[in-house]
Formats: sequence, C-alpha cells, structure tokens
Amino acid sequence: MIEMKVMKNRKEWLGKRSKYIGGSDCACILGLNPYKSNVDLYLEKIGEKQSPDISYKPQVKFGIAAEPIIRELFQINYPQMQMNYVENNNFINDKYPFARASLDGWLTDQDGINGIWECKTSQIVSSAVKEKWNDQVPDNYYCQILHYFLVREDCNFAILTALLTWDYSEKEPYQQLRNYRFERSDVKEDIAYLKEQEIKFFECIEKKQKPDLILPEI
Repeated sequence: MIEMKVMKNRKEWLGKRSKYIGGSDCACILGLNPYKSNVDLYLEKIGEKQSPDISYKPQVKFGIAAEPIIRELFQINYPQMQMNYVENNNFINDKYPFARASLDGWLTDQDGINGIWECKTSQIVSSAVKEKWNDQVPDNYYCQILHYFLVREDCNFAILTALLTWDYSEKEPYQQLRNYRFERSDVKEDIAYLKEQEIKFFECIEKKQKPDLILPEI
C-alpha cells in the first residue's frame, strides 16, 4: 500500500528524511555522487557524521524560490496534465519500508495515468556540465527518478523539468526550460537494480556494518 504523510513543518520533514533512504541518497549508494561517498552517507544515517548544511548556498536558495514558479509554468504549458502538490509530503510504500519519497509534484494525464514530476535548476558553467544535459539528465537526478518509481509503484511515467542557466562565456547568461520524460517500462531493470542496492545499504545501517567504499568514476 502506498500512503502519503504530510509533515507538520520542514524540521519534522528533515528529521524523517534522516532515518530512511530518500531520492537524494541514491547516487551516493551507487557511488555516483562526486561530493559524498556511500560511506559518508552511511555515517550520516547512523548519526556519526553531520550532513553538511547547504541551505545558505545561492544555487540552493535559487532552486527553492524557483520551484513554485516552474511548477506553475508547467501547468500552463501542459493543461492536459493535472498537477498535485502538498508541501512537506512524504510517500511510503509498505513493500519497501526503508524508502521514502518527497515529491516536487505528481501528475495525472488525460487518460487517468499517474506520473511523477521532478523540478531541477542547474547552472551550465562549462561544456562538460552542458554535456550531462544533452538528451539525458545527470546520473544523480536519474537515480532520484528511479527511487521515486520504486516508492510510487502506481506511477507509470515521470517528467523532470529543468531550468538551465548558461553562465560560462563572456555573453550574458540565458536560461532554457527543458522537460525530460521517463517511462517506467523503459527503466524497470534499473529500478530493480537500485532496489537491490538500497536493500543492501539499509541492512548495513540496521546492522551498523560500514559498507565497502565505492568511488565515483572521474
């Protein structure tokens, strides 16, 4: 059974988030996060290491402020989609008690099919970063989509809307809004693999057995 719980405030939401595997944890578990290893995440989950506070960073502040605007713009561009959102939402699937999903939105299309909506903002500061968004999304965001599919088994598609800001040349920065669509049927093998790795990682947390370090590819 899939259930949505609404936290009273962001503090409670963050407290619940620290006890389970969430969408932003998945890339670390798979060794795909260049800023945090799977061992770092493990130490945070068992309370031996503090998760760094990034709320003060300009990029984070921009993303939080832009999200409701991008959500509204998506609704204008896709009137055939019903957009749903509740602040501090927390989805639980009793088949996977180790996992939680906090969604930027969830959709219902004109045929009554449920979907996931994810919002991202990103600065394109180099050609290497630009390449990560060419006909694809960065690995850590793709992992998030897979995790949300795992929890929200009732959703058959996901749309990631990204506001990209080009800012690495002498020209004035410019922005582009892109939508990336994922079908559950196309990524089911990746979902199964992620589920397997999340179960192993959560068992390490429960037994307090540090996992083997996985280093990201350079």
